[in-house]
Amino acid sequence: MDSRVAAVGVALLVVLSGCTAVTDGGPLWDRWEGDPDNHWRSETINVSYGGGEPDRAYAQFVRAAADYWTANSDRYAGYPLRLRVVDADGTADVHVRFVDRVGDCGTHDVDTTAGCAPILTEPGQVDRPVEVRVRTGFTNDSTVAVLKHELGHTLGLSHADEPRAVMQPESRLVTTPDTNATGRENPWQTDRLDVYTDYGDVPPGEREATDRQVRQALTYFDRGAGGTIPETVAFRRIDSREDADVVVTVTNESDCRTGTGSCGTVTGTDPDGDGALERYSRLEIVVVGLDTEAVGWHVGRWLGVGFGLEADSAFPPPLRENATYEDRRSEWWTDA
Repeated sequence: MDSRVAAVGVALLVVLSGCTAVTDGGPLWDRWEGDPDNHWRSETINVSYGGGEPDRAYAQFVRAAADYWTANSDRYAGYPLRLRVVDADGTADVHVRFVDRVGDCGTHDVDTTAGCAPILTEPGQVDRPVEVRVRTGFTNDSTVAVLKHELGHTLGLSHADEPRAVMQPESRLVTTPDTNATGRENPWQTDRLDVYTDYGDVPPGEREATDRQVRQALTYFDRGAGGTIPETVAFRRIDSREDADVVVTVTNESDCRTGTGSCGTVTGTDPDGDGALERYSRLEIVVVGLDTEAVGWHVGRWLGVGFGLEADSAFPPPLRENATYEDRRSEWWTDA
């Protein structure tokens, strides 16, 4: 087995949302003598906030975003406006609610939405206090970035408007420190993993035996792999490489290594930006040039990697590196 493993991570890509507000027509008269583009009809609006994690000082984040738009509203929204942060029980024009989950916000995926606010462009759309929702769990800088974006919507800016760095609909945000994948009982987001197999280089007469090896490795882990992974984990074979969580390729040669053996790659997300994956989203296993009887052992070893096992002692005994040549070609999956 090749000891190399590639861990590929991406930052957390989330959606920053704005939904178009519906006007009720507003008053038939308007005595506002200020900038006609200012749908707030006030030179100052009060911003309050509430909710969130009890040990975080959210005032500083709200104030940073409010100060940003106080300095930049004239340039980007087209009218000057002061945003003043007030206590939660104060009279507010905008109320920011920090929540664990943003929930429904137009057509966006609720699982990846970091914030939500109405896009206000007319006085009749302003229904005080206007609610802004911001998801908790992000770092200070990322929280401020979400606040800037959502407050921008309340000033009338859409995802197509400048500044693009603030108003673009998707952003890579960083979460507060989280448990790494290797420290989780199950590093996947689900207990059921879809598996695709590619036996393109396997002679037709060996394919059934090769598939039996792979099936036995999957069944071993389906039973808990000697108590090393949760027994709730299950595998399902599918016909789509693209949709698979786990891809097993048995081939004569591969760019992943020279000579016979195996290699694997785990892909996932690193939302807290610490350089280690917090969740896995894909495992690719390549078995190269081995005799059929050894395929199952190599697949099993990499499945262990795919469930966050690191130290050799963490693997079930049949899949440890000290397994002999004969052990790796035995029916090791029958061992307790």
